[in-house]
Amino acid sequence: VTSDSNGVVTFADATVGKLTTLTGTSVTVDVRDGDNFTHTLSGNTTYTFSNPGANGTVSAFTFKVVQDASASGYTVSWPASVEWPGGTAPTLTATANAVDVFVFFTHDNGTTYYGFISGQAMA
Repeated sequence: VTSDSNGVVTFADATVGKLTTLTGTSVTVDVRDGDNFTHTLSGNTTYTFSNPGANGTVSAFTFKVVQDASASGYTVSWPASVEWPGGTAPTLTATANAVDVFVFFTHDNGTTYYGFISGQAMA
């Protein structure tokens, strides 16, 4: 087990993930806090990603986004550093308690995050 200057731990073998619950409408996803995140929307939200590993190491995480119980259809703004397949960020599912799951990874200290839909309308 090693740790870089950002406190990101590298394992020689398998890892066990931690779930971090996020709140608010200006939300920072700190990769040092875990590798699995969940956030229930309470308004239109802007996300920021922080503290990835150094160049040449991979920081990856899953991100579960849940619409509120009133089906408000809140939207999110992803960091400009996220590249999506086809160049377009996905539209969130707008129904009550809808769950959309995403996967992100970077290997260049967060200059580029690759974002993928893992599942949508899961609830």
